[in-house]
Amino acid sequence: MHRVIGRSVAAVAVLAVALLLVPVSPAAAQCEPDGEVQFLCGPVSPEDLAPVPDTPWVIVSSMIDGGSLYAADTRDHSSTVIYPVETSDPRQDTATYGACPGPVSRDFRPHGLYLRPGEDGRHTLLVVGHGAREAIEVFEVDATGGGAPALTWVGCAVASEPLSLNSVVSLPDGGIVATSPRTGDIWEWEGGTDWTRVPGSEDIGPNGLEISPDGEWFYVGGYGRQALIRLSRGRTPVEQHPIDVGFHIDNVRWGPGNTLLAAGHIGPTREAIGACIREGECEGVTSRVARVDLDSLSAEEVVRYPSNDLLILGTVAIQVGDEIWVGQVAEGDRIARFPAPSR
Repeated sequence: MHRVIGRSVAAVAVLAVALLLVPVSPAAAQCEPDGEVQFLCGPVSPEDLAPVPDTPWVIVSSMIDGGSLYAADTRDHSSTVIYPVETSDPRQDTATYGACPGPVSRDFRPHGLYLRPGEDGRHTLLVVGHGAREAIEVFEVDATGGGAPALTWVGCAVASEPLSLNSVVSLPDGGIVATSPRTGDIWEWEGGTDWTRVPGSEDIGPNGLEISPDGEWFYVGGYGRQALIRLSRGRTPVEQHPIDVGFHIDNVRWGPGNTLLAAGHIGPTREAIGACIREGECEGVTSRVARVDLDSLSAEEVVRYPSNDLLILGTVAIQVGDEIWVGQVAEGDRIARFPAPSR
């Protein structure tokens, strides 16, 4: 487990002297490592991360200034905006998303992400949007060109009142499922304008969400319960299996093998999290990542990092090679890269 206390005064002093002696570009200085923790700088408030299969690219969501989607390069740790861009023309799939009122390119404030793998380098990206409307925005991902993936908007599923969406996944048949922390439950969309509550999700207090490949299990980040909740789909009676992690889970992503990476944060009190986001008062707040083994239904903490100006409040974790990448909010301007512990 990586327990990083932060940079020592001596280390900072040595770095300051070094910077006086060696010319360093602003970008390089900004992205200096903190001990064993390295960073990818650029995206502001990189709340969620979605790797693009069989490519070196990771899609990153940012709600700042109307919102952007970035592509982060795992090879040189650079990033570039891929939506909105001038070359992206919408192409609505009216057969699937005929009830969608049309595209949103500006002020869509992207939040949760889910990439549904396709074939031959073409995939589907679901994006929770909070800007001009509360909706799941749907994009075609073209990763065939060798460069950063290109996004084409193809449709949306507008949220019903009073839902406020957070995380999203795709069902095997193409349906959409999203968490609604405001109402404390999970909702499915199968087309048109109607959303239906997932049985057994009442008052589950969800935030993050993943789904098993066969669509029979949801893996829910129970924010208030500080647990990953394994929730059955299509079974009567509904089955729930909470796995305690000891922190507020924000997002859930698949890890190596039959494991999940649950990422989030914890503070001295629940109110301390809000103070950290709003006022920058983050004393005692830490970002956490747990690796959850679905075979044993047990959790192991793999990242613990104190809130600072480098990683203010962790929200998501994915494994990239031998690193665990952690996104954040509160206008932090980088993705943290922790060494991945061996299993």
